[in-house]
Amino acid sequence: MKVEIRVYPRRDVLDPQGKAIAAALARLGHQSVVDVRAGKVFFVEVEGSDAVVAERDAKRMAEELLANTVIEGYDVKVVA
Repeated sequence: MKVEIRVYPRRDVLDPQGKAIAAALARLGHQSVVDVRAGKVFFVEVEGSDAVVAERDAKRMAEELLANTVIEGYDVKVVA
């Protein structure tokens, strides 16, 4: 079973990488860009066929290692 875990900076946390990307996009002519938040995506394959268990385990992975929950949020999606 495949799980997608997205980790991103919380809205109230400064995101210098996102700001740099937004500025670069503006320089390239993408004037409609208002804000960019840069994050990470993890594609994790786990054993089993129970989507509820896979989602629970993926949330635990995010809490324990993949996200710094003080400054980052995350969401989990079971893909297959």
